[in-house]
Amino acid sequence: MSFQKIWKRYWKLVLTLGIISAALLYSIYKLYQPPPSLPIYAPNMLDESLVDPDIQYVRKYHKIPDFKLINQNGDTITQANYEGKIYVADFFYTTCPSFCADLTASFQRIQKEIKNDDKVFLLSHTVTPEIDSVSQLKDYAIKHEVDDQKWNLVTGPKKEIYELARKAYCVVQEDGDGGEFDMIHTENLALIDSKKRIRGYYDGTDEDEVNQLLKDIKTLKKIEELNAEK
Repeated sequence: MSFQKIWKRYWKLVLTLGIISAALLYSIYKLYQPPPSLPIYAPNMLDESLVDPDIQYVRKYHKIPDFKLINQNGDTITQANYEGKIYVADFFYTTCPSFCADLTASFQRIQKEIKNDDKVFLLSHTVTPEIDSVSQLKDYAIKHEVDDQKWNLVTGPKKEIYELARKAYCVVQEDGDGGEFDMIHTENLALIDSKKRIRGYYDGTDEDEVNQLLKDIKTLKKIEELNAEK
């Protein structure tokens, strides 16, 4: 029997077996593919210069504590506003002459990417609350096209903001002048999961690291979706 006759008689069977084989191989690939993962950061894993000495020994169970601050619209912002949400946090000030412009540009980019995502938000803390009043933050928000539904610029007691920076997010160094609540703000961004844990750090002035942050946001969403299914 010629090949053409064999093919004409059995092509449907060959095609069916091919589809089944492809589906089986894909299933095996998915079965053995490692699940998405991101680290859960604890203070003892970080550069000591960024961590308050009181918590440098903490190895696990570190979470962002409750806070009470005021945003650009004069609204009170607490952990309740981020309950069950993923968010990216940074520390800046509106009159910064250096890399704050790059941080803001990165947040504008992230804001655009998450515009229609009701799971992911942004939170920027001013490190000069004595200058950055609600009206000052509002002017800054308007100038930089901040979406009030996605991005809070917050001010409040200096002590609370600085303790959040050093004891919660662990992203800034103390100032060299020895002031009790003075510090040098940095370009660090922190990715926070829905359980208030730190899942990543990124240089907000580096395009490649912001690219990685956007990828990690998607990975974190997948992790949380898989955990919710269990």
